[in-house]
Amino acid sequence: YMNGSLYFYKNLHGLARHFGTVHALDMLGWGLSSRPTFNLLDDTVETAESFFVESLEAWRDKNGIEKMMLGGHSMGGYISVAYAEKYPNRVDRLILLSPVGVPAHDPEKDPLSKRDISFRYRLMFGTFRYLWSRGTTPGSFARSLPLSKSRSMVDQYVEGRLPSITCPNERQILGDYLYSNAMLPGSGENCLNRILKPGAYARKPTVDRIPRLKVDNVSFVYGQNDWMDPKGGLEVQRRCHKLRSAGEVAPEVEVHGVRDAGHLLMLENWEEFNSAVILGAGGRLPNGMPVPGRFSSGQEHENFFRKPRFGQQADEEQVSTSKPSALEGETTQKAVDPVGA
Repeated sequence: YMNGSLYFYKNLHGLARHFGTVHALDMLGWGLSSRPTFNLLDDTVETAESFFVESLEAWRDKNGIEKMMLGGHSMGGYISVAYAEKYPNRVDRLILLSPVGVPAHDPEKDPLSKRDISFRYRLMFGTFRYLWSRGTTPGSFARSLPLSKSRSMVDQYVEGRLPSITCPNERQILGDYLYSNAMLPGSGENCLNRILKPGAYARKPTVDRIPRLKVDNVSFVYGQNDWMDPKGGLEVQRRCHKLRSAGEVAPEVEVHGVRDAGHLLMLENWEEFNSAVILGAGGRLPNGMPVPGRFSSGQEHENFFRKPRFGQQADEEQVSTSKPSALEGETTQKAVDPVGA
């Protein structure tokens, strides 16, 4: 979502050496794919999903690919699940790379339900939800700004989300690419509020859908500092294991973690990302390749995954702190997490 296949520029050569052939796709309405008008007959989740599922199936058929190992990042991960639901006979393995929309929304974690949330954050979340309900997207917001402002916003995004990219020229090219994507006519981006609720929760969470897939193997790959909650993948793993233990059919699920990376893990630690993809595809790592973390639904993951940088910053900014004073009887409020999942 808002990114594209160029973001895999660090990965394609190494993965192609292992697999032989790798296709990096821009979903319909994003990147350099065509941008048809996103006018649907209705506002259902199923209709929005079909916009992407059927275009991927048409691409597969046109290229004569009988069966594929399908990997999807973020929104692409969500769409990959929807595709595997409808066309399981075309998917050998499913690799979900920091996928959006896995866990169900927990109302108790809703930031606006917190009594001690600051006015600033209450206003920010309320405004965000209003814009979301009106169909405002990051792209449409950027296009509404003066060019200098929108370009500055994109550059700040690249600098904030990808501190591991230290080469000025490389950072400039990534900014150019993201900015060009944002300035092109909106299309696929208009699916956002049909598929997701505010806060990146899916209207049809895949935690309930993946255990019913007729695909033998599903792998999740998360960054160590990912803002997508790895507990979603671990819950899928737990449910599938429970089903298989009861003699029912369910996918075999693995959960991997990439060190020193967040949501854009393919850029932040490309070598370990490649290793995780190879393992997720059932391969064996050549000597010398870094080994990513691998987790079950136990507790060992808690010492690995950390809160993303902006989640830590939000905690620090949101807490209203006053040092206790015996004279003034002041109290100190506890921080709350505005990010949720």
